[in-house]
Amino acid sequence: MGICKVSGITPGVIVQRGGDVLEVTPGKHLTFGRGPAGLVLSHPAVARLAGRIDAVDDYWTISNLSRSTTYLVENPEGDGEFVKVSPGRMRAPIPFELARVRLAAEPASFLVFAPEHALLHPGAPREGQESVLTFFDVTAKYFLILVALCEPRLRDPLSTVVPTVPEIIMRLAHLNLGRSAVGFHLDYLARVKLRMKGPERPGASGWQRAALVSFALRHDLVTVEHLPLLEPRRRLSP
Repeated sequence: MGICKVSGITPGVIVQRGGDVLEVTPGKHLTFGRGPAGLVLSHPAVARLAGRIDAVDDYWTISNLSRSTTYLVENPEGDGEFVKVSPGRMRAPIPFELARVRLAAEPASFLVFAPEHALLHPGAPREGQESVLTFFDVTAKYFLILVALCEPRLRDPLSTVVPTVPEIIMRLAHLNLGRSAVGFHLDYLARVKLRMKGPERPGASGWQRAALVSFALRHDLVTVEHLPLLEPRRRLSP
């Protein structure tokens, strides 16, 4: 099922399945299932009354009314985030502005559009002393190393590749870094800047690199906007 952006969303949520678009205003709910239900999902593995969606101001909740099936609520615009809704779970809050609800099989899925998240206005007055930002000097070598680490995942969210130290050295060849220099910066990022704890299993290799990628992407410390900081990849001559 393709994603059709719904613009001008009013408070509440929009539920879409194929050409069917249903609006659920705050304080109201929509049931879904094989029927009878507000949203009918004609699939034999779906319960007659499978669940319901409640609109609550600027977010929504989902209830799983089945007795044996776990539902999956995915963020199609994110980095693989999802929420599992176990059988009998009532009013589970969903944090995604756009979500795909999967039931028993692909045909039994639908999209939910929530209002855009409310954000503090940049010009709003602040009380007390401003916090000092410790992240990050984007011109520093340690940050370029972090961008190089995250590059495979930024270019392909489904990638599981974590560059090795030799690969980082080659990717940042213009900086003339050696293995010890890259190791120093990785250690600085993990232990000083981000204060990460070491692995529970002593001797685990690569924990810093994998942990740095996970943390940086999860907290948007490195984004696709930082990729231009890296030198263009050299093309091999034919």
